[in-house]
Amino acid sequence: MDDEGKKPRRIRYKGTHPKAFKEKYKELNPEQYKEDIEKVISQGRTPAGMHRSICVQEIMAILKVVPGQIGMDATLGYGGHSLEILKHLKKKGKLYATDVDPFELPRTKERLNNLGYGDDILVIKKMNFSEIDQLVIESGLLNFVLADLGVSSMQIDNPERGFSVKVDGPLDLRLNPKSGEPASELLKYISEEELEAMLTEYSDEPFSEQIATAIISKLKKGGTIETTTHLKQIVIEALKFLPENRRSDETKKACQRCFQALRIAVNDEFDVLEKFLDKLPDALSKGGKVAILSFHSGEDRRVKKYFKHYLNEGIFIEIAPDPIRPSVEEIASNPRARSAKLRWAIKA
Repeated sequence: MDDEGKKPRRIRYKGTHPKAFKEKYKELNPEQYKEDIEKVISQGRTPAGMHRSICVQEIMAILKVVPGQIGMDATLGYGGHSLEILKHLKKKGKLYATDVDPFELPRTKERLNNLGYGDDILVIKKMNFSEIDQLVIESGLLNFVLADLGVSSMQIDNPERGFSVKVDGPLDLRLNPKSGEPASELLKYISEEELEAMLTEYSDEPFSEQIATAIISKLKKGGTIETTTHLKQIVIEALKFLPENRRSDETKKACQRCFQALRIAVNDEFDVLEKFLDKLPDALSKGGKVAILSFHSGEDRRVKKYFKHYLNEGIFIEIAPDPIRPSVEEIASNPRARSAKLRWAIKA
């Protein structure tokens, strides 16, 4: 066999198991290594490069999708929720799915197309779900809408995206890396007061003052915060005043909250959500259903507020009295489901 006919060799790694994201050749090719993927999932872990959809059965019970309907998956991601919806449509009707991630969206499209869901039943668009009013111009009024506000596991696991405190990578945190500015740039011009307020509002950070002071002090001295590790080390230093028996646990949580706050700020997530909620009623048909899955108290508060307002105005005929939480079994199988809250509403 000549050189052109040879298959490219996979990346070599040290030790018995790959640790780096790019080296996990089995997890990044789940179709070829189904037994290995099932083993990872059975251990309560999410395979690298994949995403396990949350509250799927609960969402389908709310939306009650039937053949012939027209609906929207506002946050396509890995396509798990969309796939379940498509199964219920049974090739009759249409699902519109949107996402802003320029890297994951074409992969998901290819995956779903290969399963037999082409443009006749599935229309995928690279757009922000806050533009739902523009989508409806093409789709017509929607029988159902689903919005999963969580970050996909593919984004979290890939160190190049900068979402995870666990691995070193550029401090980016953009859902669309081709638009806007990364978190590292945001930190260069934000004031200490603004940063403290952001950490408090976007992540309920109890040590927002100490962390904000440490970050701004580092920058004023000519230091840089370009990577996830840089930011993590600053947070660790800022919280060294804590008692030793609390320090490790509190620092870990503070790092996670700090990354969360920066992600929300970089992607303007609360403003985007409010624009979507503003336009939602006019996009739904009579009796149309909406299900929104949130992972942050700020998101849930906004969804609850808007739903209650629309109910009081007679725009919605019924809303979830309380948020639905993932089952104990789902959380045990998929720990990333732990913070999820699901709310629903029905248009009058």
